[in-house]
Amino acid sequence: MSQAPTSPVDTDEPLNNFSQCHAGIVRHLDTFGELPALLAPAQRAREVAEDIVKFFRAAAFEHHEEEERELFPAVLGSSAPGEERALVKQMIDALTREHRDIEKQWNALEPQLKKVAKGQAVDIDPQAIASLVAQYKAHARFEELEFLPLSEKILGRNSDHMAALGLSLHMRHQPIFLGHI
Repeated sequence: MSQAPTSPVDTDEPLNNFSQCHAGIVRHLDTFGELPALLAPAQRAREVAEDIVKFFRAAAFEHHEEEERELFPAVLGSSAPGEERALVKQMIDALTREHRDIEKQWNALEPQLKKVAKGQAVDIDPQAIASLVAQYKAHARFEELEFLPLSEKILGRNSDHMAALGLSLHMRHQPIFLGHI
């Protein structure tokens, strides 16, 4: 059992000893009184970390794979030779590099986030989180404002290309049922 730290006893003013003891107890109680306000943010940190750990790899990595396997080849294959195809290739190369960079950043953060989700003490770099968040938002914004409108223009010139992409995506998201032989 831990004991309170002891201070030298002032034998000339014994009541002062009691007073100083009370002051120390009150300081510790003031700190202890902060605990309820700290519990909610700590619980929220665990919940946020648990949620993003469950979500990110499954959603973001899967999204990257789907773009690289389905969308990027469809747009590149349907683009007009020359300037348009060169632009599409440049955009796809940049987006793919961004995917790898984002995934690398995530892989560095994920072990620490798993510890946070378990309520374990961890020294996590807030700048690493801010960097990943900012980069992904910029990546998504570029896709939304530049790449997807261009993709719609390119694939929209031939309804069969858009339909093929839609069917391909639909088939990838269907559960696989294995029947009895």
